[in-house]
Amino acid sequence: MPKDVLAKWRAERNRWLVAHDIDPTQKGWKAKVQELPPDEMAEYHDHFTTRWHEELDACYGTCVLRQPELAMIVSDSLLCFHGDRYEMLSFVIMPNHIHLLVCFPGKTEMLAQCESWKRFTAKRINEILGTDGRFWQQDAFDHLVRHEAQYERLLDYLAQNPRRAQLRQGEYLLWSKHGAT
Repeated sequence: MPKDVLAKWRAERNRWLVAHDIDPTQKGWKAKVQELPPDEMAEYHDHFTTRWHEELDACYGTCVLRQPELAMIVSDSLLCFHGDRYEMLSFVIMPNHIHLLVCFPGKTEMLAQCESWKRFTAKRINEILGTDGRFWQQDAFDHLVRHEAQYERLLDYLAQNPRRAQLRQGEYLLWSKHGAT
């Protein structure tokens, strides 16, 4: 996502958080969002999560993951320790970002594994492209799945994401533990 788009989104989000007595500069601010009354939490997610995904789906940037061989590097990495360190449930590799649904034994393992995926795939993709530096954005969105209906909604979101972004077959990679697509 372009820096100016990201900066505008963050500024708007931070203003909203401050207006709801949450300091976005403090560690643990995300947990405080989860403690908001249901209507305020829904407002936050409806506005900021939805906008975030709309911006991602606009396919800003070079969209190198549209190249199947680069998307496969990410796919292979995501599946490398499936069944060992984590259970991969589903993922979609979009031209400029990924969404995944994965089950970890704990938060520490989740953070460490996400950093490992980013480091490994960035190194490999940068080598192929002849570039260096940051490949992935530092921030990531993570959500705790609390019930079956939310799980089903997220599975559907991943499956429908390429269609919503108007991508053609071959411009994305969709995988599910129920069968690769």
